[in-house]
Amino acid sequence: MEDASDINRGDSNLRKAGEGAGVSEVKAWFVREVLPLEGTLLQFLRKSSSSAADAEDLCQDVYMRIFVSARKEIPNPTRPLLFKIARDLLVDRARRQQIVPIQVVENLEALDVAIDEPGPDRTVIAREELRRLQVALDKLPERYRKPFLMKKIDGLSTREIAVRLGAAEKTVEMHLTEAVRALADVLYRDQLDIGGAA
Repeated sequence: MEDASDINRGDSNLRKAGEGAGVSEVKAWFVREVLPLEGTLLQFLRKSSSSAADAEDLCQDVYMRIFVSARKEIPNPTRPLLFKIARDLLVDRARRQQIVPIQVVENLEALDVAIDEPGPDRTVIAREELRRLQVALDKLPERYRKPFLMKKIDGLSTREIAVRLGAAEKTVEMHLTEAVRALADVLYRDQLDIGGAA
């Protein structure tokens, strides 16, 4: 006779071959498996980044990527994938920091380098992505949208946001996490709707 873990493994194998996990299943997995690792993840990111604010930003990016990845297939075990994503983001950030900012070069013509301007198709795609992001942001409740914009657009730390909103830091962290989850849900669900309509 099969026990519950055998049945769950069978369901997970069906998902691997099929359509992916539902949003509620991914949310439950995220709360159960990912959020308990937040302290360890932040500690890892703080050791490797220049500031606590950078570590918190990277943590949100890790959450976004692992949530989207889990929509395709819930990882088991979770911890290795979480830290692989974090390491990859740190490597990407280090590469970007080695690139000379465009403001350093006063005269691009002096470089004699061809400028890679986006074609009309890339411009249309970029505008559509921005429109979808704006729609997703508009769907967020104010209590999530406001701290999210303060964090991502204004570049404020969690502590600064808490002071400005008169809320506890833990509350702000929770609202930021929920905002990322809700945005992933809206953006990814829209992609599924488009894919399902075909």
